[in-house]
Amino acid sequence: MATLDRTDLDILEMLSADPRTTVVAMAEKLRLSRNTIQARMARLEQTGVFLPYERAFSPAVLGYPLQAFISIGVRQTELPRIIAELARVPEVVQAHGLSGSIDLLALVACRDARHLFDTDARILSIDGVERTETSLAMGEVIPFRVGGLMGLARREAGGTA
Repeated sequence: MATLDRTDLDILEMLSADPRTTVVAMAEKLRLSRNTIQARMARLEQTGVFLPYERAFSPAVLGYPLQAFISIGVRQTELPRIIAELARVPEVVQAHGLSGSIDLLALVACRDARHLFDTDARILSIDGVERTETSLAMGEVIPFRVGGLMGLARREAGGTA
């Protein structure tokens, strides 16, 4: 992971406020050359700072408005294979490994309740999956954000928040 300096944080803050801001606009505001901004953006991308761009739109626009979290219990010794099989289920849009009584937590997007039922059954049929529990996502109450973390990073780096 990249070590971020004040200029990197300025760039990220501008992109967070307006993801469509141009290199020219950032260069003007930060009083840097376009080449400097482009080089910094390339380094940030190469070091994994940016998440995949496909996170920028909702599955609902593709016809999958129903989202749910599926808690998955598995046989631990088969975890890598189970994750590989889970990744082949197109309705799984995200998954996390967890500590505690739940091994995996998958976010799925489905057309309707029947589609969700079928998706859950497909996940449960993966050899090594022992149990699932499904919870409907009723609405996103705090969207993915990093603005607060950028403020903490600035303070920790000795800059202003």
